[in-house]
Amino acid sequence: MIWETVRLALRSVRRNALRSFLTLLGIVIGVAAVIAMLTIGAGTTEKVKSDISRLGSNLLVVRAGRPAGRGGPGGIEQQPRKLGEKELAALRARLTGARAISPSAQKQVRVIYGTQNIAASVTGTDSTLLDARDWSLASGRSFSDSEVRSGAAVCLIGETVRKQFFGAGDPEGESIRVNRSSCKIIGLLAPKGYTGFGQDQDNVVMMPLGAFQRRIAGNRDIDNIYIAADDTTPTAELLPQASNILRDIRKIPIGGEDDFDIRDMTQIADTMASATTTMTSMLSAVAAVSLLVGGIGIMNIMLVSVTERTREIGIRLAIGAHEKHILIQFLVEATVLSLLGGIIGILIGLSLAGVASLTLSIPFTPSVAVILLAVGFSALIGMVFGFFPALRGARLDPIDALRHE
Repeated sequence: MIWETVRLALRSVRRNALRSFLTLLGIVIGVAAVIAMLTIGAGTTEKVKSDISRLGSNLLVVRAGRPAGRGGPGGIEQQPRKLGEKELAALRARLTGARAISPSAQKQVRVIYGTQNIAASVTGTDSTLLDARDWSLASGRSFSDSEVRSGAAVCLIGETVRKQFFGAGDPEGESIRVNRSSCKIIGLLAPKGYTGFGQDQDNVVMMPLGAFQRRIAGNRDIDNIYIAADDTTPTAELLPQASNILRDIRKIPIGGEDDFDIRDMTQIADTMASATTTMTSMLSAVAAVSLLVGGIGIMNIMLVSVTERTREIGIRLAIGAHEKHILIQFLVEATVLSLLGGIIGILIGLSLAGVASLTLSIPFTPSVAVILLAVGFSALIGMVFGFFPALRGARLDPIDALRHE
């Protein structure tokens, strides 16, 4: 019975192909827009999380900061109080639950090899930075403890620097000039790519902190202290510990404002992902309005179909068909029409999302749950908006229907 009804519904759709296509166009556009928006949004969220995770997983970043509202004589703002060796030593001695604690100081300088030069970020640090930021070596080795203590003239380079100076060659053992100082390359960093903020993480030269401070920076300041939590300690638990240690070592009174800033990269990633998800949901809700328009189109065309087939309905009622048979027939026709629109919309939406993922360089992450929801919602629209026309057809008086021309 039901399959025969579906067959009759498909025949009705084929009989008025152009009208059927124009009717389901609203459903096609609505479903395609929702599928595309949700898929692109999911890919964008994954890219944001991936970009943040490239900075390091379960990571806290400590930076020098200026308390709000504090200025010097005459209202002139003072420079933030820099971080130094005492803060680093205190964190390493007293902080529990950290996998790695690493200092970092950066400066943008010219790096020279032969006749070539490039502007690169030079970072002074120690070997723990690679562990803190989940950064591995493509070749070579990291700094030894003795090289860090003595401030030896050795360095690690990123992939961008390698390509600029050595192409696909092995840079290990070569010497480059960083500003006016020479250093020997002992290792090549694995590629990390760009951050979500557009920074090329591979355009970098790393050297021991002592060598950087003496040869490049000319001071003993530390720009950042990276704190990587171990697998059993969440960053939310580590952050207040680090804050208390820093307040104590920097002698900030009770009630006084912090003169440092601690950023939880996990929270930043979650916040950015949440913002992306919210924006995607809003755009999808706007796109879903066209589904309502499509449903109204289906109701309209089914009312026309009932009027056109009044005599057919009268004949069926006269030879013994029940009202429920007429009701089911028109409901199935509306549902089939809506489902066809939903399926076409899904294909178009996934195609648009695929093109967007290639163009925007984001992951293509279609969701089976979203696709099934779109199919179910399409069928529901057909049933809801097709019910009134179907009910109207089922309640026609057989005698009046037979008289209809």
